Amino acid sequence: MGQKVQPIGFRTGIRLPWQSTWFAPKASYGQMLVEDQRIRKYVDDKFNRQPPFAAVSKIEIARTRNEVKVTLHTARPGMVIGPRGAEVDKLRQDLEQLIDRQVTVNVMEIKEPALDARLAAEAVSEQMKKRVAFRRAMKQQCELSMQAGAKGVKIICSGRLGGAEMARKETQMEGSIPLHTIDADVDYASVGARTTYGVIGIKVWIYKGKFGAQVEEQQDQGGVKKTLHRPRAVRRMARAAAAAPRREESPKPPAQEKPSESAPATENKQS
Repeated sequence: MGQKVQPIGFRTGIRLPWQSTWFAPKASYGQMLVEDQRIRKYVDDKFNRQPPFAAVSKIEIARTRNEVKVTLHTARPGMVIGPRGAEVDKLRQDLEQLIDRQVTVNVMEIKEPALDARLAAEAVSEQMKKRVAFRRAMKQQCELSMQAGAKGVKIICSGRLGGAEMARKETQMEGSIPLHTIDADVDYASVGARTTYGVIGIKVWIYKGKFGAQVEEQQDQGGVKKTLHRPRAVRRMARAAAAAPRREESPKPPAQEKPSESAPATENKQS
């Protein structure tokens, strides 16, 4: 048996935050857990399972004493918000009727969909539903993610691939995927593609680099400037080196000029 662990759960609480943030007494914990599941299922069915597809990747839920704050991460925020915020208002009303609590909805944009594992798996799933060759769909998605800046991509499809009688598994991989390194930013998602000949399971791993060395863009006066965030130990060593007093070099004695060899030596003659 393979000893594999889910990459998101492996890093949750250490490098990644929880997708549900709240506390509850033992009596009401089960009810709140069921409410979270209803919210996630309703949003997924509304925006990801019927057109127009809004590409909602992640749903974060935070609770206070009186309200529930729902944050949607999507690659198409305009479809979730709607004209003048009509879709968001309707979604908020539907969620309030669903769980009978006060709900606040926020929408966050995903700037690079090719680096999101859930959206990459959904893209492969949609192509398989349109009877595109599975190897071609997997390879194209790997190339798109690598061009977007990923350091490694792995896609596994399993099931009756191509309508074959015997189920099998195919793997497409580019770059490296460090699964045992907690410091590695690895995104993971699992999606099922419901085709006419059965369900095809799709798993996607995307390695974006280490958490401490992520590149962020900062707007500077001269334009967009990219800065590399160094780990804490490296920053501490750099500050110590900058604060250390420098040795003052003693001034060097001036070099003596050598007489030129071309000038003839003059001798004093006594008359």
